[in-house]
Amino acid sequence: MSYIMFLFLFGFTFGVVVVAVNPSPYFGALGLVVAAGLGCAFLASHGGSFLSLVLFLIYLGGMLVVFAYSAALAAEPFPEGLGSRRVALSALLYVGGVGLASSLFWGGWYKVFWQSAGECAEFFVYRGDTGGVALMYSSGGQMLLIGAWVLLLTLFVVLELTRGLSRGALRAV
Repeated sequence: MSYIMFLFLFGFTFGVVVVAVNPSPYFGALGLVVAAGLGCAFLASHGGSFLSLVLFLIYLGGMLVVFAYSAALAAEPFPEGLGSRRVALSALLYVGGVGLASSLFWGGWYKVFWQSAGECAEFFVYRGDTGGVALMYSSGGQMLLIGAWVLLLTLFVVLELTRGLSRGALRAV
């Protein structure tokens, strides 16, 4: 099981590096799908199946719309691929930074966190992720509204930034 977790985390890190290097919006969207999918698989394997499903649907449903608008408005005839020299050097720099940061914390502290939420199920009345969902909607209602407002504002900021010299997506039809 720990090998599968290692593969999930390695793939997640690879997806985040692809988003960070971001040679073109197309590859950024691909990296986002990989990072979100493997991050949600990691959460689901630790017992947070509902949380990972909600995160996958909301994150990919909402943020890929922004990537689709950005890719449509900033279409390049010849996008720079992930195999080009500049992008490969940037990716190696990011992977080296992640390796350096992880070597600082390489001790035995991580073994405690491989435990899933369902391993102590006999001591709890409900599953590990359902209590967090109820708390998110009851006590965190204001933060949920602020988060929705920030996502809407981010959509308009991205559309305004990708507008360029032309009128862009917010033009009057």
